[in-house]
Amino acid sequence: MLNHMVEHSAHLDAVFHALADPTRRAMLGQLAERELTIGELATPFHMSFAGASKHVRVLENAGLVTRTIRGRTHLCRLEAARLAEADAWLRRYERFWNAKLDSLEALLRAEDEAKAKKVKE
Repeated sequence: MLNHMVEHSAHLDAVFHALADPTRRAMLGQLAERELTIGELATPFHMSFAGASKHVRVLENAGLVTRTIRGRTHLCRLEAARLAEADAWLRRYERFWNAKLDSLEALLRAEDEAKAKKVKE
């Protein structure tokens, strides 16, 4: 059980590390639309093939992207399963944040009602 948790944690660590970079997040956004070559991924960022390839390697290591090599063409495809795992992990905390936001909303409503009552007096 502990070994599974450590493995799961390593996957999440890699996913969140990959998502921490805005260039990689933008690349994932592009790949959500269609498969792209490394060169196509590099173009919007005005970066070299080598630079884009380093970003893709991080995404690959996180399990977010697969790369197929056909001759000299490196074609990248989004693999959404790891994103689903990260989403599931974040959803565990959704109940906590919703409760906090509900409390804040109640506090703000009470404050607004008190101000409205004061204005009427």
